[in-house]
Amino acid sequence: MLEHGQALTPALAPLATRVCPWLVDTVGAHRDEPDDGVVRAMTLVLRLERDAPARTAVLESAADAALALCLDDRAAPDGPWFDAVAAWADAGRIRKLARRARTSHWRAVQEIDGVTLGAEGAEVRALVPGPVDEVPHEVRRLQIGGTELPPDQPGPLPAGAPVIWLNPGVEQTLGKAAAQVGHASMILGTVLAAAGADPSDARHAAVRTASRDDWARWTEALDADPSGRTAWEVHGVAPVRDAGFTEVAPGTVTCLAVRAS
Repeated sequence: MLEHGQALTPALAPLATRVCPWLVDTVGAHRDEPDDGVVRAMTLVLRLERDAPARTAVLESAADAALALCLDDRAAPDGPWFDAVAAWADAGRIRKLARRARTSHWRAVQEIDGVTLGAEGAEVRALVPGPVDEVPHEVRRLQIGGTELPPDQPGPLPAGAPVIWLNPGVEQTLGKAAAQVGHASMILGTVLAAAGADPSDARHAAVRTASRDDWARWTEALDADPSGRTAWEVHGVAPVRDAGFTEVAPGTVTCLAVRAS
C-alpha cells in the first residue's frame, strides 16, 4: 500500500482516498484545517473562435490541461499555487466549470494563472482553482454555455495512448463533457501515481465515445465492485461518477479513463 502523499501531488492525494482507497494509506489524507464552506472550482476556458475547432480536439485539450495544472511545479508544496490547489482538492468534491472565449477575451485569460494546452485553434486554459464567487472579471464575463460543436470523426486511436471513453448513453454538452474528461485525466493520473507509476502517463489522452458493448463490459465490473478495484485491476479502467449538479443524475458514470496499453 502506498503511503499517503508518496508520488501524489496536492491535487491528486485527496482524490486518491476517494477513487482508489485500496492503494493508499488514508491516514492523514486531508489537511487539519476545518471546512470553510467556500465552494471552489477549476475553470476550464475553451477557445472557440468563429472557425470552430473539432469537438474531440477541444475535449482532448481539456483533459490534458486539467491534469497538467495538477502536476505543474507551481502546484508543488513550495510553489505559488500550492495553497489554492490544495484547498480546492481537499474539498468534498473537486469541481470544474467550463467557459468559452475567443479573440480578445481569449488573450485576456492568458494573463490569469493557469496552463494552456492543445492544438492551434482548439486550446484550453485550465485556471488555478479558487472560490466560484471570486473569479476575475476577465473570467466572469465569459459565457458558460450556449455554444455546441457537432460530433466529428476523430480517426483511429494513437498507438499506446491512454483513452477517455464517453458514456454512449448519456448526452453531454461541450462544457459538461470538457469538465468530465478533465476529471477523468486527473483520476487516471491519481490511480497511476497511487499504484507507483508516473501520473504524467495519463497526459495526452485520446477522447472517444465508447461502443455500447465495451461500455457494458466495463461497467459490469463496476457494478460488481463499486470500489472500482476490480475494474482497474482487470480492465485498467477508472470511472468518473458525476455529483449531479448539472445535466445528469447523481452517480452517473459519465466517462471511463483507460490506462495506456
